[in-house]
Amino acid sequence: MPTTHEQIDLWRAMPRETQRLEFKEAKNQYDTQKLCSYFVAIANEGGGHLILGVADKSPRPIVGTNAFPDSIAIAEKLFAWLGFRVDVETVAHPDGRVVVFCIPSRPRGTAYHHDGKYLMRSGEETVPMSEDQLRKIFAEGQPDWLEEPSKSEMTAQDVIRLLDTQTFFEMRRLPYPTDRSGVIDRLRRDLLIEESADGTFVVRRVGALLLARKLGDFPDVARKAPRLVVYKGSSKVNTTLDYTSEKGYAVGFQDFIQFVMAQLPQNEVIEGALRREQKLVPENVIRELIGNALIHQDFSIGGASVMIEVYGSRVEISNPGEPIVPVERFIDGYQSRNERPADLMRRFGICEEKSSGIDKVVTTVEAYQLPAAGASQTHRIQEANGQEFR
Repeated sequence: MPTTHEQIDLWRAMPRETQRLEFKEAKNQYDTQKLCSYFVAIANEGGGHLILGVADKSPRPIVGTNAFPDSIAIAEKLFAWLGFRVDVETVAHPDGRVVVFCIPSRPRGTAYHHDGKYLMRSGEETVPMSEDQLRKIFAEGQPDWLEEPSKSEMTAQDVIRLLDTQTFFEMRRLPYPTDRSGVIDRLRRDLLIEESADGTFVVRRVGALLLARKLGDFPDVARKAPRLVVYKGSSKVNTTLDYTSEKGYAVGFQDFIQFVMAQLPQNEVIEGALRREQKLVPENVIRELIGNALIHQDFSIGGASVMIEVYGSRVEISNPGEPIVPVERFIDGYQSRNERPADLMRRFGICEEKSSGIDKVVTTVEAYQLPAAGASQTHRIQEANGQEFR
């Protein structure tokens, strides 16, 4: 269906540009090399539209463009340059001529490149995709690591013995079934286990990772247990505690958060005539960041786990893999690396899965008058009263 000037106005009214929508003024012309880079980046992120003749700053007035007067010719050249088709439309908007490029999504398991660079969007620019992101794209269509079996040939009794089903039902706010078959059926419906042809059961890795009474009972996921290290002072020289959680992420989450909070340094605060102890970092900040680190880690990276490191004046939280959302878009962007754990943790009430976690962290930091929040590309978060928070 041809693009109408009404559709142009709907796009202009959007609160901001997105990974799939880009505006450029280009009153007279636009660099074709830069254009190709944008098309590759947008295709790699699911396809979308690039529009010439519209200012990219709100309220995005129509400025009109004289670029690419022959839409058929530029479409043919783009195909020769890129190797995939980009549809080009000229729209006679009442306020001026607009050129609309419709960019398709890349095929599953394939990443597009331009001049040897696999590109993605980052704010107003295009940047090379990280090795982590490319690995994920090329792995599309292959079995999901989390959905693979962790333990097989198990009886129903084995499943209930190794998984904390009581806590599972409590988190789901469901009454515990009166018989074993009801428990097994619920786990099957949530795709945490599956039944084999011989009547035995398979516990999937996602089920073990979230519900295990002891992660050590599932050797292939045990290395993914979160680890807490406490140091004396501001360096790694003196370690006072090195603790690895035993329970699955979901069933052990609250206990682990409380254990982390118990290790944090605290300050004495006087309010009126009363003294009270205040932890270095508020609990809801720790909860949001640890939950985020657990859910968004790259499970394909072996020999690494979520790390919480507590120093005398700061806390660092890191996880395996690089962010799939650019750091500068943590506040307003959301894309889950691991959809299934994110969905289940939301159902368990551990996370909201609506991109509000970092907002809560920033709001709390401001309320406590702590240094501004930030993050590095390993999801490292640091916080301290009067110290650095980056």
